[in-house]
Amino acid sequence: MVAIGVNDDGYREVIGAAEGFTESAECWREFLSWLKSRGLRGVRMFTGDKAAGMVGSIAEVFPGAAYQRCTVHFYRNVLSKVPKSKRPRVAVMLRAIHAMESREAAEAKALEVASELEKSKLKEAAKVVRDGYAETLAYTRFPRERWRRIRTNNAIERTDREIRRRTRVVGTFPDGNSALMLATARLKYVAESEWGSRRYLDVTLLEG
Repeated sequence: MVAIGVNDDGYREVIGAAEGFTESAECWREFLSWLKSRGLRGVRMFTGDKAAGMVGSIAEVFPGAAYQRCTVHFYRNVLSKVPKSKRPRVAVMLRAIHAMESREAAEAKALEVASELEKSKLKEAAKVVRDGYAETLAYTRFPRERWRRIRTNNAIERTDREIRRRTRVVGTFPDGNSALMLATARLKYVAESEWGSRRYLDVTLLEG
């Protein structure tokens, strides 16, 4: 389990990593509480891929923070219910939802897309859109200049790839702590590279 954040100067930082079962609410609650006990404050929004136990734990530990479901993961969930031959067309429809210039317009487009999917006999995909689109629009609370940066998990993708690449080479670990030591070593390497030295956000645009 890995968490990154953007600090007051707009740079990304790895703020915590722990061993845990990502579908477990208990593990997420412990992880978030640990981050809070170490001084994590002022969180405006969490962006995640909707691990089963994540959303409720965020609301419990950081009740003032919004939750943004990663739009890319949302698309993947919808497309998994669509035949391969129809996926390119449906992908265009889904991206149109988040190309809208206001939350109201995005909500209207999402319902339109769900209706079109139903007409195309893609009822399971339509249900995923109807049930999940609202969680993907938390980013609209913030200035439009930052929407593309904060509506996906892209900021953490490199760290995830680095961890997967290294752990797959090892294969089997003697215990969880050994795996965590390797993961945190890679996180330190990434954080000290260009990833951590390049400004990610102009945080002044998020004030207010």
